[in-house]
Amino acid sequence: MVVAMSSSCPGLYCGRLMVNGSVERECGVCPRGERTNLQKACERCTESPELYDWLYLGFMAMLPLVLHWFFIEWYSGKKSSSALLQHITAMVECGVSAVVTLLVTEPIGLLSIRSCRVQMLSDWYTMLYNPSPDYVTTMHCTQEAVYPLYTMVLIYYAFCLVLMMLLRPLLVKKIACGLGKSDRLKSVYAALYFFPVLTVLQAVGGGLLYYAFPYIILVLSLVTLAVYMSASEIQSLKNLIAKKKRLVVLLSHWIIHAYGIISISRLDKLDQDLPLLALVPGPALFYLLTAKFTEPSRILSEGANGH
Repeated sequence: MVVAMSSSCPGLYCGRLMVNGSVERECGVCPRGERTNLQKACERCTESPELYDWLYLGFMAMLPLVLHWFFIEWYSGKKSSSALLQHITAMVECGVSAVVTLLVTEPIGLLSIRSCRVQMLSDWYTMLYNPSPDYVTTMHCTQEAVYPLYTMVLIYYAFCLVLMMLLRPLLVKKIACGLGKSDRLKSVYAALYFFPVLTVLQAVGGGLLYYAFPYIILVLSLVTLAVYMSASEIQSLKNLIAKKKRLVVLLSHWIIHAYGIISISRLDKLDQDLPLLALVPGPALFYLLTAKFTEPSRILSEGANGH
């Protein structure tokens, strides 16, 4: 084993090695699936991901599925009854891609992964910590110190894209009879735009998303729920339960909101963290209770009467 000298890069070892009786200095990048330990030597990643790591992977896996559902609903609207089948197909695509990604990640063939623990934000951006020992030669230490959380997401997106291109066009052509020819594949075209965006987002901001995704989930779930209920003109419980679709949307938001709360608390202390899930229905109840006071027509009428 090569014992390393101090280095700010978690994937770089630099130590002394005996070669033909003489001491020589050797530096390099740890192989994939390894990172430097406390003794600054390369060590194989053998730990299992923490709950927070799985929640992060789940969040990154949900992004393309939610975007698929959004664009399918956006372009199908009320023109076609095939939207539900397309939603199911998108879920199958993402589900199969997730399973295949787990199977091809070490240990290969098992629905489990071995990983290196994330210790700090810099672990995600090893390319920014290339040292220059003599201030002349730069040693490149670009390496996946957070193995496999960085590349695993990119592999998953690749499988999602391939499965979508294989399955969705054939399905849409068969069932989307209520749509015009120019509208049938718009949801697929939209995916061809947002997959590159997601890939760049993971490549550039993966570390930031790792620490911020619980708060992103909470904010987005609140904003989208408020926008949906406002656009659907839901102002009472009666309006909410009038259509099954509205209940499905509400339940989906509650699940996502609970996901965000669990991600923040990490369930370290069950007796303190589980009661926080009682806050999940809070935003919807607050909206229903206050919607009548923020009705635009009422505000305009009161303003005209001088109140």
